[in-house]
Amino acid sequence: MPQPAETRFAYGDALLQLGVQRSQVVVLDADLYKSTRTVLFRDRFPERFFDMGISESDMISTAAGMAASGLIPFCNSFAIFITGVCYLPIRTQIAYPSLPVKLVGSSAGLTQGPDGASHQSLEDIALMRVLPNMTVLSPADDLEATQMTLAAADWPGPVYMRVGRYPVPRVHSDGHKVQIWEVTVLREGSDVVIFATGAMVWKSLEAAERLAQRRIDAKVINVSTIKPLNSAAILSATAGAALMVSVEEHSVIGGWEARLPSASRRIQACHAS
Repeated sequence: MPQPAETRFAYGDALLQLGVQRSQVVVLDADLYKSTRTVLFRDRFPERFFDMGISESDMISTAAGMAASGLIPFCNSFAIFITGVCYLPIRTQIAYPSLPVKLVGSSAGLTQGPDGASHQSLEDIALMRVLPNMTVLSPADDLEATQMTLAAADWPGPVYMRVGRYPVPRVHSDGHKVQIWEVTVLREGSDVVIFATGAMVWKSLEAAERLAQRRIDAKVINVSTIKPLNSAAILSATAGAALMVSVEEHSVIGGWEARLPSASRRIQACHAS
């Protein structure tokens, strides 16, 4: 198995690959290019890289104009800044007109921990998923982060993708092909179904192994596309299970769990630190 890797590093590598393949791709950053890993794109394509300084709202407005002109802008900052600081311009200038601006929130969840609560993002999924036309992605490992970055360039309308700061183990096989909107069964089980997203997927697989030691058979499902949600696949996956559990590195209020379809069984939502 590959060594654990940070999804933000995989994103940076994939963005560089996109730069080679697609001349329409441009990258904007809010003075965090080393942390967001857009520094790779900056060094290779300086004429297509725009450091907007510590001015995320200006970055969004500029990207909206670029998208309206036929470019494919990727905007980058810490997850809480790009979603919280920029909520109104994203809503008005990108989401409503459904412009193909790709927003990437780095150091999502608690992975910006050393910088304290002001830099941690436990609300970004909730903020982005309620916006019209917005697609919301949360890759579980470096393989998914790479493939979702490449797919986002061609995905219609705006996209928000969150990536993390700390290394996470690979949960998919090398041959796995990521499809936006799919949900992936990573472990079969019949007693309980664990729906997880992002950095919590490998933690859920670890939890399932511990449950197996207690003779509890847990199915683990990776929900890396939070919006649009594949409700039919999720309902199908819960057939026969007594309990559904959602695990996310996000506030339990307004997170992806709120998108689970109602079912005639208990839903227990958890958020992990």
